[in-house]
Amino acid sequence: MVLVSDIYQSRTDNEAAIILRQDPVVHPGPYEKGEFALSEHQLRSYRKNGFIQLRGLLPESETEDLLREARQLAASSGRRGLPEAVLEPGSEDVRSVFRVHGLSAVFERLMRDGRLLDVARQILGSEVYIHQSRVNLKPGFAGKEFYWHSDFETWHIEDGMPRMRALSCVVLLTENNEFNGPLMLVPGSHMQYISCVGQTPQDHYKQSLRKQDYGVPDPTSLGFLVQRGGLQSIKGAAGSVLFFDCNTMHGSNSNISPFPRANLFFVYNSIANRLGSPRGGLQPRPEFIACRDGVEPLQRL
Repeated sequence: MVLVSDIYQSRTDNEAAIILRQDPVVHPGPYEKGEFALSEHQLRSYRKNGFIQLRGLLPESETEDLLREARQLAASSGRRGLPEAVLEPGSEDVRSVFRVHGLSAVFERLMRDGRLLDVARQILGSEVYIHQSRVNLKPGFAGKEFYWHSDFETWHIEDGMPRMRALSCVVLLTENNEFNGPLMLVPGSHMQYISCVGQTPQDHYKQSLRKQDYGVPDPTSLGFLVQRGGLQSIKGAAGSVLFFDCNTMHGSNSNISPFPRANLFFVYNSIANRLGSPRGGLQPRPEFIACRDGVEPLQRL
């Protein structure tokens, strides 16, 4: 049974809908003056567009070490058949590795780094924890696309995330350019929630992490968002960092270039926005996809 009190309903009908956002984009709180906090100009840009890119935030030497760690983690987790390692559709190549902060001390330290954590706390206006972490890999010639979606729609329906008080922090581990399938975002799309069609099958994550079929926007709604906001691809050198709102519509093309692409994701969620029950009678997704156990505020290094 669908709860009437759920303002962000989705996957309950055969028709899509566009619902106006009911949550702040930047939440007031005690973290406005952190060492690495965004300026007022940067915050205005984030409020308007639903994302902001900070170029050169991490030095080249540091990102080289992070890339080496990501590749070693993908290789070892793939060989060992860990559930955290998600394979490309129709291939044995590793597409993503989840819960990297639990598999790697290097990534565990980075998620607490003030350069990232100060911004997450400032935007979310509270203490935060890691809802999800992952490395997405797109090897040259073989990396497949990630279709258009709003993370919050999936996290709300399949994980029970109550409100739009989370963000993704994306560290570019390689150069992202127009050739190797960079992340694309729809500016301003975070202000509209797209209610998607179809009822989600149990254990949908086993398929959706390789190729998503439910929780994707219909062409009419997506066309409306793009007509209003346009498209922006996130291109930049390794070490650039992107912060984007949990409801910003995004996706990426396949990589048919020779140039590999690798990005590291930390999803910061407000400690006041912990997960409840998934919608539609779904069972909670595994801990390596959606953190529920032992949730505590992250301590800054």
